[in-house]
Amino acid sequence: MSEISQRRIVIGDVHGYYEGLMRLLEAIAPASDDQVYFLGDLIDRGPQSSQVVDLVRQNNYQCLLGNHEQMLLNILTTENVPVALMQAWLHSGGQATIASYPDTTISPEHLDWFKSLPTYIDLGDIWLTHAGVDPKKTLREQTAEQFCWIRGEFHSIEQPYFADKLIVIGHTITFTFPGVNPGQLAQGRGWLDIDTGAYHPRSGWLTGFDITNNLIYQANVFNNCLRTLPLSEAVVEVEPAKIISRRSQKRA
Repeated sequence: MSEISQRRIVIGDVHGYYEGLMRLLEAIAPASDDQVYFLGDLIDRGPQSSQVVDLVRQNNYQCLLGNHEQMLLNILTTENVPVALMQAWLHSGGQATIASYPDTTISPEHLDWFKSLPTYIDLGDIWLTHAGVDPKKTLREQTAEQFCWIRGEFHSIEQPYFADKLIVIGHTITFTFPGVNPGQLAQGRGWLDIDTGAYHPRSGWLTGFDITNNLIYQANVFNNCLRTLPLSEAVVEVEPAKIISRRSQKRA
């Protein structure tokens, strides 16, 4: 059986773990004609955000706007930012991002690049965005707020948003879904979440999804482990009703 020469590869939330990303890319070994996509949240929490951004930019990998890039832009491009908003970003990993830059100054080139990031990428059969979509809105009605931040309203949909496209997302750590263990992927109705929580002490797994061959590559940023799994062995299906139940309990 002949191999498909060009692969489509999607990488989940890196959160500043440059060395883990390098190990993952070495395992995936993308060729020059492979298409590599990042789902956003390259920055914050981990120690080497600026290096991650440099790597993605220098290789001309396509990248989406994540909520952490959006937070950074809101803080650094808005006058009279409320102190509470600044503190929220710093406590969400922004301090680590600032520390990763020489003289703790985020470069103008990186800021301009963050501003240019799209909120979704349509690959035909696969649709990439950071967090999801509001199921009650048309695609034209969606804003960066939905694409970068939405969680439960999207995850609990009973019917796929697209009839002919799988939505691949990051943003929500997969083990926060019922029945999903650290390192496993979560799949709902028409969506697949590959954010396996690289920065989280319960996980450490950074995930790359080879769409072309239905393979999952993972590197653990804490213990340097690498593994490759068929998609069917890595994914857990999540029932919408269980997500709805969890949301109602939290509201209570």
